[in-house]
Amino acid sequence: MSIKHPVIAITGSSGAGTTTVMSSFINIFRREDINAFLVEGDAFHRFDRMQMRQKMKESEAAGNRHYSHFGPEANLFKELEDLFRSYGEKGSGRSRKYLHDAGEAAPYKQEPGTFTPWHDVPADSDLLFYEGLHGCVADGDVNVSRYVDLRVGVVPIINLEWVQKLHRDQRMRGYSPEAVTDTILRRMPDYVSHICPQFSRTQVNFQRVPTVDTSNPFIARNIPSADESFIVIRFADPKGIDFSYLLSMLHDSFMSRPNTIVAPGGKMGLAMELIFTPLILQLMDRKRRAG
Repeated sequence: MSIKHPVIAITGSSGAGTTTVMSSFINIFRREDINAFLVEGDAFHRFDRMQMRQKMKESEAAGNRHYSHFGPEANLFKELEDLFRSYGEKGSGRSRKYLHDAGEAAPYKQEPGTFTPWHDVPADSDLLFYEGLHGCVADGDVNVSRYVDLRVGVVPIINLEWVQKLHRDQRMRGYSPEAVTDTILRRMPDYVSHICPQFSRTQVNFQRVPTVDTSNPFIARNIPSADESFIVIRFADPKGIDFSYLLSMLHDSFMSRPNTIVAPGGKMGLAMELIFTPLILQLMDRKRRAG
């Protein structure tokens, strides 16, 4: 971890809502005039879209029906660790972008589903901000989380995560329900081995829990709204957290354990800004004092 060059990582599985969470942090960076270098987790996949499809076909033909974006074989964990370590030490490193759709690809004159060339991190950034699947991953000799100064998990309960994925992939990507279900099943071993353990390494977890019936996520017609949910906010180390202040600002919230606040789902954005603004300002104050 670093004083001069802080690293923040938001980690959560596909469909978990980490992109929505990212907007709360961008609001903090804008308001506090912080120049953050943004890194998307998809940039550290090992294969582009067409290559990944081929790898999955080859793996299935060889008897492996669980090859997925969640596992180490399909990702550049070492390169991600190198980026976090290099940034923490010198404020530098190498990254790239994954171009998800035609709109993102057009400025680069590339096809969707491809990567931009590797490029150097700009020298004038105040901190590095990562959002994706593997911000706190550890696998063998690689331990990405040890180079992260602020580690945040975004974890809807599993049925809600599946509801969100089913709706997103069907409506935005045109996948059939069967294809999405197959993806969920294929990813499950890597989800258990490489996604879930990260949430024991985070400092703060946000877990959305619906207050409507999601017992069969595969037939759910709608994604439960924020007002149909609670947010469970767990602090790994509650020392120094002003729970009284947070409870007074997050109306209708309560504490379920000495390190856990339960708040209405619609308060998630406010909760994130209340919790993380002082933590980010502390990182920036340490950075300035270190010169």
